[in-house]
Amino acid sequence: QVQLVESGGGLVQAGGSLRLSCAASGSIFSISTMGWYRQAPGNKRELVAAITRGGSTNYADSVKGRFTISRDNAKNTVYLQMNSLKPEDAAVYYCNAEVMTVLGGQFKRGEYWGEGTLVTVSS
Repeated sequence: QVQLVESGGGLVQAGGSLRLSCAASGSIFSISTMGWYRQAPGNKRELVAAITRGGSTNYADSVKGRFTISRDNAKNTVYLQMNSLKPEDAAVYYCNAEVMTVLGGQFKRGEYWGEGTLVTVSS
């Protein structure tokens, strides 16, 4: 199947920066949209940013101008550069990918999630 492994989370002071990475591996034929979601305690999981294979991006209003999503199609990797972090950005950040897999000649489209990486922002 497909595995998504996130890295780059941690503790940062307000105003600081972090860069998250998510690498996809497995029986991958192609990946269309990749994205980052976050979930803070007591809140629903929400979209932070998404990027298509062609590079079109979409951001939550709360992060526009501060976060930048990018991807390396050759490495099946998506990144999230987070600048000017605020305490309200603290959450578990999850990577998401829409993947076409191929196994034994069979193609199948599915949505996959990483296990999450914790971002803590101190005020």
